[in-house]
Amino acid sequence: MIGVIKNYDPDNQSGTIFNGKEQFKFDLKDWIAGAPPEEGDPVKFDLRGVTPYNINLYAATLDKGEAVKRKWIALPLALFFGLVGIHRFYLGYYRIGIIQIIVNTLLWVAGLPGYAFLWGFVEAILILGGHLDKDAQGRPLK
Repeated sequence: MIGVIKNYDPDNQSGTIFNGKEQFKFDLKDWIAGAPPEEGDPVKFDLRGVTPYNINLYAATLDKGEAVKRKWIALPLALFFGLVGIHRFYLGYYRIGIIQIIVNTLLWVAGLPGYAFLWGFVEAILILGGHLDKDAQGRPLK
């Protein structure tokens, strides 16, 4: 089966996997991937009754890899070009970048350019504060 880590508690070494229909509780002893589980990780697993085992990272996230995108590049992109979502494209979040262009264009046409600039400014603050700290592949920013 394929699912997503819904939550994981490192203290209890347990969490839940959601496959789109059902939730399954798992223990770290059934985890076979090299990297520890993180919320949002796509996983492939087998079931023994209702208990998942042989849980492994799925597809392109098998190796989260080293950081390749830089925080000091994403920050000015968000601050100066946040209106068109250039920082989101740089980080690999293409869908939200396109949404940002559409929404901000509508705000600009509606005569609310201040709100259009606000989105990029807020995301620059999120990058600076460390809340937006990974690229679309889950790799940390340098």
